[in-house]
Amino acid sequence: VAVLAGIGVGVYVLADDGGSGGGSAGPAQQDRRDSGGRNDPFGDSGGGGGGESPAPDSPGSPERSEPPTIDSGSVADPVSGISLPIPDGWSGQQLSVGASVTSDDSYKCPGDASNTCTKGGAYSAPALVLGTKGDTAEEVAKADIEANAEESYGEKAYGGITSHEELASKAVTVAGQKGYLVRWKAVTEKGADGYVESLAFPSPADPERIVVVRFGVDTDQQQTVIDEITKGIEVSEAGGGNGQDV
Repeated sequence: VAVLAGIGVGVYVLADDGGSGGGSAGPAQQDRRDSGGRNDPFGDSGGGGGGESPAPDSPGSPERSEPPTIDSGSVADPVSGISLPIPDGWSGQQLSVGASVTSDDSYKCPGDASNTCTKGGAYSAPALVLGTKGDTAEEVAKADIEANAEESYGEKAYGGITSHEELASKAVTVAGQKGYLVRWKAVTEKGADGYVESLAFPSPADPERIVVVRFGVDTDQQQTVIDEITKGIEVSEAGGGNGQDV
């Protein structure tokens, strides 16, 4: 409930002033679990493959029906004006304020066997909705990585993160925009360690707004899948907007 309330505030800010104003939301995700998992930051239930139920568009509004699952090609994020490529063995879903892609491989979370974790996934959202501060892509990426790591491999799903190693911190061009990424290897208390990355860049739909793509992939998978998704992010043919339609 707290997570959904935080997202509601963030969405309301976007809808109210077109993304140009201040304000922030709380964390947009709960670990890498089946219920509100890593790749369904705006869902209140459902699986790690994008979730069963997107959150309300704004406080007091009715819920939308579950968006379809896409098995190949790409999935659009109309709010940010981008699309995320869907790797082989993964699936995608359009979310109420973003898009997600997730591995089809899953297992019981080592920290809580009543929930299901996935081998990897990524989702996009405006930095404003995530509550990540910063005026530039570099500032946002560096500010976001710790929260991303905690949500992806945190205490409830993996017993907590015991240490981390920074693998990359560099500028990158994404969808024609000058962005920045930070990648960590997170060492967990229980079960799989993970590669986490926070990628930030100006939204093609609104250059004044920074979009964040959060990645989390188990270390028994190849890091190249993160690079594949990063390189495959494109300006969405579905178009974008200033947030007023959110």
